[in-house]
Amino acid sequence: MGPAAYTGRMNERTPARVAFVGGGNMAGALIGGLVRSGHDAADLVVVEPAEAQRERLAREFGVRAQPAADERLAGCGTVVWAVKPQLFAEAAAPCARFVGGALQLSVMAGVRCATIAAASGGARIVRSMPNTPALIGQGIAGLYAEPAVSEAERAAAAALFAPTGQVLWVAREADLDAVTALSGSGPAYVFYFLEAMMQAAAEMGLSPEQGRALGQATFAGAAALAMRSELSPGALREQVTSKGGTTHAAITSLEADGVKAAFVKALHAARARAEELGRG
Repeated sequence: MGPAAYTGRMNERTPARVAFVGGGNMAGALIGGLVRSGHDAADLVVVEPAEAQRERLAREFGVRAQPAADERLAGCGTVVWAVKPQLFAEAAAPCARFVGGALQLSVMAGVRCATIAAASGGARIVRSMPNTPALIGQGIAGLYAEPAVSEAERAAAAALFAPTGQVLWVAREADLDAVTALSGSGPAYVFYFLEAMMQAAAEMGLSPEQGRALGQATFAGAAALAMRSELSPGALREQVTSKGGTTHAAITSLEADGVKAAFVKALHAARARAEELGRG
């Protein structure tokens, strides 16, 4: 029995009403962004089995969080799939009869549109690959829309992500694997290099607090400069790298150890893994 079998308000599917299946960090970032931008918390429904997560979302954002799917989902114009990829089939089964007519928006890594369509009964699908800086409104999300998605629905999907940071559309679903490798996994790369800077700082006699402050400010400042400058990252690097100077010594050491090539290889490995996950 599908949503049309229900009577009353639940049969009036409105775009403003959004259901989240899964209430983890990324769902929380999106919900928080919607509420802060003026979306009525009463129009947000969250299905989350974990009691602690439900209590957190209700406490922080005033949304209705429930342990299982029910007919409240039938009134939602958009459903956001925010469960772990390996749990999608299990989560979708009890929801499908309520949400097939909604716009399907996924934040799950690797789960292809065909899989979402088969499990949800919906053909209007937008897949996304956000990243964790979305938690503080500094993220970037790669989005792909299936042909059945209208321009208005594309705009609605972009608006849902807008409070969490930037949005970048890609033309092919396969491009999301590259987005996953670059920006989806990208924060971990930054943290990895920050760890290395902090280790070097300690070895050179600075305190952990000093090493962290210097590393974080350097990454944040360099990224901000790159975003505001018309110069390429290579040109910006050259501005800092005087022949025979300290930066030149560091870059020369990195090049001798093949760090850039190894890093590029790592990104290709991440993309390959995203493709594998998509194939199941």
